[in-house]
Amino acid sequence: MQPVIPSRRHRRQRRECDKQLYRLRHLVENAFLHLKRWRGIATRYAKNTASFLAAVHIRCIAIWASIS
Repeated sequence: MQPVIPSRRHRRQRRECDKQLYRLRHLVENAFLHLKRWRGIATRYAKNTASFLAAVHIRCIAIWASIS
């Protein structure tokens, strides 16, 4: 494993990090944040896996289409 988060500015020994990988990590974290903002997914009201996955797909399409 490699650290992806850049080190703080006041740290004496700085870690190197891949900025492109950090951007991708940030996008993934934001996607999960948007998914969790939808109550049906955050509390998982779906009774089975198929309906839960369908709800996740619907929410991802809504996020992609910018319909919130």
